[in-house]
Amino acid sequence: FVNKMDRMGADFYRDVQMMVDQLGCNPVPIQLPIGAAATFKGIYDLVNMKTLMWKGDEMGAKFDVLDEIPEGMEDLVEEYREKLVEKAVEQDEEVLEKYLETGEAPSVEDLKKCIRKGTLAFSFVPVLCGTAFKNKGVQPLLDAVVDYLPSPLDLPPTKGKNPKDEEEELVRENNTEEKFSGLAFKVATDPYIGTITFFRIYSGKVKAGE
Repeated sequence: FVNKMDRMGADFYRDVQMMVDQLGCNPVPIQLPIGAAATFKGIYDLVNMKTLMWKGDEMGAKFDVLDEIPEGMEDLVEEYREKLVEKAVEQDEEVLEKYLETGEAPSVEDLKKCIRKGTLAFSFVPVLCGTAFKNKGVQPLLDAVVDYLPSPLDLPPTKGKNPKDEEEELVRENNTEEKFSGLAFKVATDPYIGTITFFRIYSGKVKAGE
């Protein structure tokens, strides 16, 4: 997520190139910024082929979704859309074969599936942009987390020790129907609330007061 696109000197394309030069990764933009610094006013979604334009100074709470490509960005959108599709279809043989046979871009559903496969396999890194302080671009970012990053259901069962018998190994499926298991990783003291324990839940569920 290329943040602070509303700041002076913001340059999305320079940052993408820096990911290659300094991090050695394979970035694939799935959004393009509309403007930069003081003129940053929206993003173009290369997956859904939609323009998102924010309204006024409402901290990104409201935005218009338009079908039109912003004026002057037609060539840029075509270039990066083609790069995205070519990188994505390589992740799925069936989608790739269909793309090579017909020359038509995959459906949004197939494209998202391919992007997710590439992300999970570390074949490439989807790149988004916005300005988090003003909540602009955060909503699409959260959607991308859901669409492309692994969920607990993608992970193998969690293994751990029985706290009452450390010789016994326990295995828990990563779902809410299993018995509760978790790991407390931090304890803090608040003068008003008291002791606060932070923990990660691996299986089952816990309710307030339990």
